[in-house]
Amino acid sequence: MPKTALDAPQVISMLQEVCQAIIAAEPLLTDADRALGDGDHGLGMQRGMTAALEKLGALDPESTGIDKAFSTLGMAMMSTMGGASGALFGTLFRNGGKAIAGNSHFGTAELAELLKVGLEGVMSRGGAKPGDKTMIDALHPAAEKALEEAAAGSPFAEAINAVAAAGEAGRDASENLIATMGRAKTLGEKSLGKPDAGACSVAIILRTMAEFSAK
Repeated sequence: MPKTALDAPQVISMLQEVCQAIIAAEPLLTDADRALGDGDHGLGMQRGMTAALEKLGALDPESTGIDKAFSTLGMAMMSTMGGASGALFGTLFRNGGKAIAGNSHFGTAELAELLKVGLEGVMSRGGAKPGDKTMIDALHPAAEKALEEAAAGSPFAEAINAVAAAGEAGRDASENLIATMGRAKTLGEKSLGKPDAGACSVAIILRTMAEFSAK
């Protein structure tokens, strides 16, 4: 039965499933990054999520707040991945986690706040904006949709499914963009027709969260 909100143990379980999904998607993410960059995104994400899986498994579900669960994921990625992706995905979860500190459950409002603050942190740290063919092109529409769903008072499972769909649409739309950031920038129009690897990771993360919440 779809969940109306997640408690801390459920959030930890959800994030463990996110880690496992990204680890399994390493070949897809590597291929996506190889088409536009140096091909290290998949292995970096796999390394970060493997470390996060271990850290999340060490948490006490009964005494860990939902903010701590997200922050643990973010810090593990920042400390093990290296490079831009580690800093940016780490910032997404660390900053987003801090934004919902004190909340006992993770519902539609908390999802919106986490993505809003996480997006702001990623844009500030990386300097990218929508349309630059980066992870922002999936994260920005997802965050906007989350805020819309929260304002409408949408049920959590319904809201997170809509947010995941917005992230996937953003990932797909990134195929039609010319890269203006990172190594892909040197490709110019040759970057057309291929999705950004970071946007692919964002879409997988959000879809896994939605699938967990629909159980």
